[in-house]
Amino acid sequence: MTTPRVMVVDDDADLRGLICDYLSSNGYEVHGAANSREMDARLAEGDYDCIVLDLMMPEEDGLSVLRRLGGPNRPAIIMLSALGSDTDRIVGLELGADDYLPKPCNPRELLARVRAVLRRNESAPGGPVRSFGNWTLDQVQRTLTRLGETTALTDAEFRVLTAFLDHPQQLLTRDQLIDLTKGADAPVYDRSVDVIVSRLRKKLGRDAPIRTARNEGYTFTLPLKP
Repeated sequence: MTTPRVMVVDDDADLRGLICDYLSSNGYEVHGAANSREMDARLAEGDYDCIVLDLMMPEEDGLSVLRRLGGPNRPAIIMLSALGSDTDRIVGLELGADDYLPKPCNPRELLARVRAVLRRNESAPGGPVRSFGNWTLDQVQRTLTRLGETTALTDAEFRVLTAFLDHPQQLLTRDQLIDLTKGADAPVYDRSVDVIVSRLRKKLGRDAPIRTARNEGYTFTLPLKP
């Protein structure tokens, strides 16, 4: 089994070293980067399964990095920020982060988040393609294709869509979506579910088959094609 590779991108050398050492001692291959230039150089040398990305960095900040890191094979991204408000977390999630932790964070909690993200990736459904309406979901590449146009999904978007496809035409509450997409060891953020569903709707287009049940949750309105 290949050891998961994690990169910690943070301009705080002491904190970066602490996180790298802690994750390394728990079985991961970990590399550090002080800024986006070092991150890009490491990404050019090989793939990573997860990036722990600081929000506030000189030259290029974490949100700018998050905007340009895309594509079907993008690593999972956990944002770290001294700005711990709900608004900051939501902005990070809207831009495609898979998880968000305020700084200073407990290394054990960060380890749990990394494990959860990597576990979700490993437990993705085995079938390569699922179809509904005019859409096709490639579960290996994590891309949506419709009428010849392909769009990459983040890990969080993929998880929410998979939960809907596993329970088509059923009302799913926010708590159920949290359980289905993140598991019991993840923090419960109702608002983050709304943000991810909103992102997913935009990628599906105007006629996205997701209906909101006010104060209840969401229903995926289309059946899966056999």
